[in-house]
Amino acid sequence: MEKRYESSATNSDVIMYSKAVLMRNLAHVPYPIKMNDDTKRTVVKKVFACIKNSPLAQEFDLINTSDISKAKALSYSEKDLISDGFAKQNSSFLLSKNEDVCISINEEDHININSFASGQNIEEAYNKANDIDDIFIKGLHIAFSDKYGFLTSSPFNLGTGLNVSVVLHLPALANKGIMSKLSTTVSKLGFVLKEMYEGGAGDFYILTNTVTLGITEKNAVDNLNAVCNQIVAQERSAREALKENPSVEDKIYRTLGILKLARKLSVEEFLNNISLVRLGISLGYFEYSYELIGDMIYNLFDATLVDSSKSDLTQSMCETLRAQIVREKLA
Repeated sequence: MEKRYESSATNSDVIMYSKAVLMRNLAHVPYPIKMNDDTKRTVVKKVFACIKNSPLAQEFDLINTSDISKAKALSYSEKDLISDGFAKQNSSFLLSKNEDVCISINEEDHININSFASGQNIEEAYNKANDIDDIFIKGLHIAFSDKYGFLTSSPFNLGTGLNVSVVLHLPALANKGIMSKLSTTVSKLGFVLKEMYEGGAGDFYILTNTVTLGITEKNAVDNLNAVCNQIVAQERSAREALKENPSVEDKIYRTLGILKLARKLSVEEFLNNISLVRLGISLGYFEYSYELIGDMIYNLFDATLVDSSKSDLTQSMCETLRAQIVREKLA
């Protein structure tokens, strides 16, 4: 089964992947922040039973962070499946076999359905989440108000209880120094544009809707697609301008040389360099696939390397292993 980075998709030169999050709560049950351990366990059992009694029973595994290693839990966070804070707690979530859907239980809300799709496929991500939402609505008493819509722990998510987002690769626009201006512009349209990784490493950004009340779920998806299309067009135009700059071409080829020869790579250095190689692919310099780049980004953060190696790697050892894997994949 394909993961979010393994298939070519719409606008995959700019859009890494799409994500839909549906927030739901059980009626007449306190929000997680006010729940005791017994109530939390009861909610986990109800949510799990609802899935196990559905046609999707064989597609999900129930994972408790108390039953897995710290590295494994943090690896799920690195892959954007659960939040960093959730990974560090005694938490429970349902994960699909191919990691395209993760249902966190008792985070800020009782149920968070996180669904992913490759490229700009917001509808696909939403449809998968919505199918699971239908199962919960049928099998559980979900909190809903005729006036406000779905009830959530945060008033900012009332209504649809839907957050849709895309992860964008915007090296050309970042090179122009207009990301702050772009962020301000989209905020006026009801969206947040923020850096994916600390310090803006790799020029990856997340674009997310902020309006959930007074609109339909279709409106949310359509609105994100419209804004996303504009940003994609701007990034492609900026990339064409870069293509005319010989010094940019030289920098990109030199960067590929670094990755092919490096013996140690920090996460930040890896992201910044692989970003330029990904840009080089879009400019026609290299024949590597976006799937290959996505695979490396998905699997080469520290905790994921520790988990996959099944050994206690130090940070220095992670940097050495990361460089080795990158060399092998780009050979």
